Amino acid sequence: MEKDHDEQRSPDEKKNPRGGPGMLLPLVLLAILGGGYLIWSAATPPTTKIDWYFFLEQLEAKNVLEVEIGSDFARGRFKEPPILPLPTPAEGSEAGKKAESAKPAEPVRAKPNFYVNLPAWQRDGAALAAALKASGARYDNAVQVDSTMMVSLIVTSVMIGMFVLFWLWLRRQQSQMMGGGFLSGFGRSPARRYEASRQAVTFKDVAGIEGVKADLMEIVEFLRSPKKFQKLGGRVPKGVLLNGPPGTGKTLLARAVAGEAGVPFFSVSGSEFIQMFVGVGASRVRDLFGKAKENAPAIIFVDEIDAVGRQRGAGLGGGHDEREQTLNQILSEMDGFSQTDFVIVLAATNRPDVLDPALLRPGRFDRHVTVGRPTQKGRVEIFKVHTRDVPLADDVDLERLAAATIGLTGADIRNIVNEAALWAARNDKNKVDMSDFEYSRDKVLMGPKREEVLTEKEKEKTAYHEAGHTLLAWQLPGAHRVHKVTIVPRGRALGVTQMMPSEDRVSISEPELRDHLTMLLGGRAAEKLIYNETTVGAENDLERASGLARRMVMNWGMSEKLGPVSYKLSDDDPFLGREMHQQRHFSEATMETIDEEVARILREASERAQSLLREQKHVLEKLAVALLEKEVLEEKEIAAILGPSIHAKSNGHAGGKVAAELAT
Repeated sequence: MEKDHDEQRSPDEKKNPRGGPGMLLPLVLLAILGGGYLIWSAATPPTTKIDWYFFLEQLEAKNVLEVEIGSDFARGRFKEPPILPLPTPAEGSEAGKKAESAKPAEPVRAKPNFYVNLPAWQRDGAALAAALKASGARYDNAVQVDSTMMVSLIVTSVMIGMFVLFWLWLRRQQSQMMGGGFLSGFGRSPARRYEASRQAVTFKDVAGIEGVKADLMEIVEFLRSPKKFQKLGGRVPKGVLLNGPPGTGKTLLARAVAGEAGVPFFSVSGSEFIQMFVGVGASRVRDLFGKAKENAPAIIFVDEIDAVGRQRGAGLGGGHDEREQTLNQILSEMDGFSQTDFVIVLAATNRPDVLDPALLRPGRFDRHVTVGRPTQKGRVEIFKVHTRDVPLADDVDLERLAAATIGLTGADIRNIVNEAALWAARNDKNKVDMSDFEYSRDKVLMGPKREEVLTEKEKEKTAYHEAGHTLLAWQLPGAHRVHKVTIVPRGRALGVTQMMPSEDRVSISEPELRDHLTMLLGGRAAEKLIYNETTVGAENDLERASGLARRMVMNWGMSEKLGPVSYKLSDDDPFLGREMHQQRHFSEATMETIDEEVARILREASERAQSLLREQKHVLEKLAVALLEKEVLEEKEIAAILGPSIHAKSNGHAGGKVAAELAT
């Protein structure tokens, strides 16, 4: 919901944008090298290199003012810059022929200073000194400098200077990336601050969870007028934990609280506290809470807090030192709040079972708000929110869409709306109609169509398999209502029977569960009835049926032989090795009995499915033939073949959270 990336940056980042001052040091390095070259060039007078005989001519002409004599060279200065002699090419050569045919060359005058190499017979200096004395020129011995050492010194100095400047530039780049001086940014909080004036999300943008919004309104009221609560001795909760399935709007709710209250909002993910150095996370926590207190009243939102707030010392080999120190610092900071610190911590997770008990106790996270899946009314409101900027055709019925999306979250609904808009745009439509929503719902729930082409035999077996599911779901009250059946490969399946609960419910009975098991095994029973064999297409059906039957026996006490006893295993513990020291509260003999009961329930469901399909074999064949002809059958087309379903007659019998879980 951010307006742009610049709004998310802190004031320090805006003052010192990355790549601005960081590029200054390389430019300074180039400027220093260029300036040194210019200074050296300016300090060195212009010099002309002449040969020995021209030098002697200038001595005889008494045109040499002064000379410095070295071991194998001499340098000096003319009284008047002479005209240099022209080169004389050899006769008959190409250069000579060109010189004869060319125009006379312009005379070239020497520079005021000259340089000459001394011949070997003149390096003793005696004859040269006599000639200089005769010409009246001043002369002296030149200071001898080892050129090799000088070059080495210059190169070494330049390399050291470049290394130092590059190190300074690299350090500055790192400090900017980490938000401060060298290594100091490790301890700074990576939280992003959202100002109240730029916080566009309010409770109007959050739909479908009215009860949760009512719980959070008290937090908003406290941040708006804290004295109203303090004068009666009331204290607002220090922390609010939002837990629920992914996609239900926990993060959006936290931003809406900040938008409604009009206070600064610091957002950070739990994983951003953890670094490779022990103690960095704790330092970041201190920095985050310090910033929030400076800007109080404020909200700190920690998304996916289970990344840093997991149980301490959990799993094989102990805990994680950095994570545990970070968690300890969070606990200390939340305990350190006083009544004048108007800072509220909001946290979100979809795994509240892995959080440390000390984090959940009153005084830290006082309130635990469950953000569940939306109801029928809530889904309608969510559709309205997400279709505000979508041009809808007249045939779009949001009530019907909400009824066909039982068990879906707000994120799922948003995805359906987005897919419908994209599909309509792909087909050059001006508005999104109901067919686009049907297409997007099928794509989200059943998966996209695959390009595989089934053989006639595979297609026929798939048709009978899906017809078996459809026929049993059509007449068993515990099964879900059939919306569509297809034998077009979608997702990972060769065929799909799309079933959704008929209404929102939070409980389901044993007879309804047994009906659901019978429906799950209906595809395999149809294959057995028609071909007297089974295929691998029933793999997913068997997995779901086995899991459901095992829960019936172990979790819900639906076995007469075992009685009303819970045999639930703690094998869902997320920490490696935690189950090694946990004792099982029943014997191996009981485990064998559980396996026998699970197999018995599944066997009874399979026999029941085969019996029902055997009695209606002609209807099964009729439905399979229709599937082979059309490949996709809607609910109305199925009703034309099988008559009204039991769900249409009774207006639904299964749904809600449990039924949505079974339909997955």
